[in-house]
Amino acid sequence: MTLPFVTRRQLLMGSAMVTATLPLEDHSSAAAASVLADTRSDPALTLWHEWQATYLRTAALCRKQQELETRLVEAIGFPKADVELPDEGITVTVSCQGDLEDLFGDDPDFAELRARAEADLAASQARWDAEDRRIGYSAAKREELATADREDGLLETLTATPATTIGGVAGKLDAVLREGESAEDCTEFPWPQLRAALVDLARIGQALQPGAFMPGSSQKQPYPRKRREDVCTSVIMYQRGDRVT
Repeated sequence: MTLPFVTRRQLLMGSAMVTATLPLEDHSSAAAASVLADTRSDPALTLWHEWQATYLRTAALCRKQQELETRLVEAIGFPKADVELPDEGITVTVSCQGDLEDLFGDDPDFAELRARAEADLAASQARWDAEDRRIGYSAAKREELATADREDGLLETLTATPATTIGGVAGKLDAVLREGESAEDCTEFPWPQLRAALVDLARIGQALQPGAFMPGSSQKQPYPRKRREDVCTSVIMYQRGDRVT
């Protein structure tokens, strides 16, 4: 997705402000000494380490619950019931109470047929729930969501915490890249430009302070992503609680 003009302008202005605050030509100044200070004393960099660990944990939990979701669907199938409509000679598949409402409404002529469909759907849901408890799918999903919430909170705190070193600035930029890019190596503005800026920051920081850790400088492969692809509507409805109880 291409960013709107106002967002682009804000990003460019922010990049210019960051660049303007880096006193790279006067290393003897107090400001330069602060930027080149021991990265272990930078609160932003400390937060970045905590955020990164949580980010990687969230990605791992996302993959775990997706694998469990696949196992659950393959073993049980989505909760559903097949309803034969004798007057029309067709079979309709329903997966939630809303489907039953749409199909039968309050028509008393369908009361018996609806009751059978509700019983079949409840039995299918019970099989899903039993297998879910056995393999731990919902528990894994809850853990992923809780970790993701913690990650979001750390990211908000990180971006609001003033960096005192180049490493801290690089950490903020690294976090923005990992959370904001729609895909690894995204070619849309401003992601290639931000990746290039992070490379520049890491190179300059390590040149000015050899051996100092710079976020993003050691990453050779794309970071793990947390995307959920091809999620079936039935799973989304199930997770939202739109289900037979």
